[in-house]
Amino acid sequence: MSGRTKGRQVLVCCISLFLLTVVQGQISYSIPEEMPKGSLIGDIIHDLGLDIRRLKSGKARIYTGDSAEYVELNREKGLLLIKEKIDREVLCGQTTPCTLHFQIILENPLEFFSVTIEVTDINDNPPRFSKNEMEFEISESAFSGARFVIERAVDDDVGINGLQSYTLKPTDNFVLKLHSLSSGSKNVEMVLQKPLDREKQDHITLLLTAVDGGEPKMSGTMQIQIIVLDANDNAPVCLQPLYKTSVTEHSPKGTALTTISAVDADEGPSGLITYTLSNNIDTADIFTINDNDGLLSVNGDIDFEKVKSYEIDVVATDQGGHSDTCKVIVDVDDKNDNCPSINIMSKSSDVYENVQIGTVTAIINVQDSDSGENGRVHCKINENVPFKLKSTTNNFFSLVTDAYLDRERESGYNISVSCADDGSPSLSSSVVLSLKISDVNDNAPVFERSSYEASVIENNKPGLSILTVKARDADWNQNARVSYVLEDSSVNGVPISSYVSISPDSGVINAERSYDYEQIKNFQLRIKAQDGGSPPLSNNVSVKIIIRDQNDNAPQVLYPVQTAGSQVAEIVPRSAEVGYLVTKVVAVDVDSGQNAWLSYKLQKATDRALFEVGLQNGEIRTVRQVTDKDAVKQKLTVVVEDNGQPSRSATVNINVAVADSFPEVLSEFTDFTHDKEYNDNLTFYLVLALAVVSFLFIVSIIAILSVKCYRWRRERMFYKSGANLPVIPYYPPVYADVGGTGTLQHVYNYEVCRTSDSRKSDLKYGRPSTESIVSLDTGATQTLNHAPRDLATTDVVDQQKPPNTDWRFTQNQRPGPSGAAATPEVAMGTGPWPNPPTEAEQLQALMAAANEVSEATNTLGPGTMGLSTRYSPQFTLQHVPDYRQNVYIPGSTATLTAGGQQIQPLPPQQALPPPQTPDGQGEPPKAQTPACKKKSTKKEKK
Repeated sequence: MSGRTKGRQVLVCCISLFLLTVVQGQISYSIPEEMPKGSLIGDIIHDLGLDIRRLKSGKARIYTGDSAEYVELNREKGLLLIKEKIDREVLCGQTTPCTLHFQIILENPLEFFSVTIEVTDINDNPPRFSKNEMEFEISESAFSGARFVIERAVDDDVGINGLQSYTLKPTDNFVLKLHSLSSGSKNVEMVLQKPLDREKQDHITLLLTAVDGGEPKMSGTMQIQIIVLDANDNAPVCLQPLYKTSVTEHSPKGTALTTISAVDADEGPSGLITYTLSNNIDTADIFTINDNDGLLSVNGDIDFEKVKSYEIDVVATDQGGHSDTCKVIVDVDDKNDNCPSINIMSKSSDVYENVQIGTVTAIINVQDSDSGENGRVHCKINENVPFKLKSTTNNFFSLVTDAYLDRERESGYNISVSCADDGSPSLSSSVVLSLKISDVNDNAPVFERSSYEASVIENNKPGLSILTVKARDADWNQNARVSYVLEDSSVNGVPISSYVSISPDSGVINAERSYDYEQIKNFQLRIKAQDGGSPPLSNNVSVKIIIRDQNDNAPQVLYPVQTAGSQVAEIVPRSAEVGYLVTKVVAVDVDSGQNAWLSYKLQKATDRALFEVGLQNGEIRTVRQVTDKDAVKQKLTVVVEDNGQPSRSATVNINVAVADSFPEVLSEFTDFTHDKEYNDNLTFYLVLALAVVSFLFIVSIIAILSVKCYRWRRERMFYKSGANLPVIPYYPPVYADVGGTGTLQHVYNYEVCRTSDSRKSDLKYGRPSTESIVSLDTGATQTLNHAPRDLATTDVVDQQKPPNTDWRFTQNQRPGPSGAAATPEVAMGTGPWPNPPTEAEQLQALMAAANEVSEATNTLGPGTMGLSTRYSPQFTLQHVPDYRQNVYIPGSTATLTAGGQQIQPLPPQQALPPPQTPDGQGEPPKAQTPACKKKSTKKEKK
């Protein structure tokens, strides 16, 4: 190639080197072929708008797929250079435009840019013929206009540089005629313009020249030798000027395509036709035709990916040299013979579990050499993975996250990417991508239980292990390392850390002190579990510590009160029946559970055959009828024992006087007190109180009678005055009749016991009565709201004083050690152990005992002995009194108060039936002695 030609090529290179488009990550260049190695293609930094540092940090590289690597990237300068000299004819052949496609890939983050380089043609190939000489035998009888097909020249260049024209010299007998083909090429025919004359010239030599359109023009030549034959008047004629057929790629050799038919009007040897293929370089080795019958068949390998259609010229020639040409177009049908090719352009080895949805983890390129449906590729990944394939551009896919990742559920994924075409049958290929999920501290520790509860017995040793809490963290390594912390709180104003401590590693809770059940029964704390992540996550749980009771307290006797200055004696009449309630021992135990279950035993007594004590309720009752032989004074010792292991106990001494008259009790009372002197002031106080109460009662009766008389007189006056005067009742200004709800009580009962010695006279009790007076018959229920006046002086048998209403509780409220039970078996001490007393019940019992001691001291005075002259109450099994109902002071009319208000008594309960006589009648009441008389006065109400 001359220097002028090279200069023109450089000029063309410089002019054609320009930037075409930069749209959406794509860039195109155009360069001429045959550029020397190292020539500049383009400035990537400038054209893509990148920074030179981005190329270095992103490790920019070129991905070319299956194409030959003709270009290289200079990352230092950001230039795209020629790596190998490009020959367009070798690279693309006749395909136009001729382009190179590749990608520039950047990492961290992943990016890629598509680059297209169009290689333009230069006129570096002249037209050429397959042979230097061609020979024709033409009869002299050939008519003007006879056509002879000439082999076409081939020019590897394309476009303007390709074959453009033919010239034939000399042109005395023949001229050239060109026919354009659908493929863009031209068919060359030599047309007889002037008849031949063998006699003048039997051999003619012509020169055929093919010229291209490049600068400078290049050409190729071929000689045509024409031998003039003797006359042959008819030339073969093809039945069809154009034949069309198709063949599937990779069809085996010998596959028949079509049959070419031509006819010749001549007879004999002049009419025999021979079929030949035009000497075409492209089809010479692929197809063949039978000389005699014109059958066109496959002779080589047909590949659709290389050539999609063939044009074949078939020449029908007779023996006289006449010929005709017909064209055969063979379309190649694509066969799905190529699997999709999957190429991993870039991939991340691991990804954090907190990445956002849509994060790119890999870029995949898929190619299929087939066409149409056979080359249309669809890709998918395996199901049940939080990823999806996203198509970015043609044949490029990005693997992105489709859901939030969770390393605790799945620490890694094997993602199978499968790509298949739409051919029939479909071809596919697959590749497996392994991706690890890195941990993030997104899980707080979780305790094995929602709350904990443990118990420890009181009087424990400090440092005792109480409980172990355990929390687990679903994270990994440092993020899953759990430590335990005791949260700040207080118990009764004391920091919780003085009660317990916790091991930060094992979660073991230890006692820091010895616990006392009587001071604290339970307490709560909170434990925080914290992981080792950054920032750390935590969770907490509530722990309840229950202190279990230990039998470390002995029972305490509340009643009878044991004092050093006085002795209390219980009076039992000699007429007492079997089961008579003498008194009741009331005791409590500050422990709980079975440690507070108390039992009562009679340890010793003056006469053990006369009394017994209830095992569970502490009631002392008679076990037989009292006789005259029984000693007046009886001394009992009761042992109160709890049910703990080992058990603890307490003892109490009780004095009992067996007598029917007060003087008899007083005579024995002196023996009880021994050296103690009788308090003379007691009689004075009792007489004075009796006189005051009697005076007030008499005044009240007189006032009521006066009002009654006044009203009676007024009614008589109104009656006598007739119906003209209105009846206007009159009420004294200081009196109001409210039906028994006024300030004065309707009935006031008192009983005076007198002796011959006035100093020893005693007032047994005085109590206000209710509106009702219970009949002497225990079975009767009649209420005497308006009793006749003559019943006011009737003697009423002394009945048991009803228990106080504030001491009536349900079975669940009654304490077990000494309270009454709900069933007769429990009340008699034969049933199961009742419930232990609560703190409120113990406090009430203590208050009652304190009130008892205070009232007894105020009534009898210090240093004296109180006497109980009442008959013990007798209740049915349905209302068995407990120790709270029977806290009283013998011989006193005091009623326990709560909060400064007087506690009203309950309604009278049904008394035990009187003893029966042999004839079935009740025993009549005993006659009153002269020493003791019971008086009753009742106020009549209107």
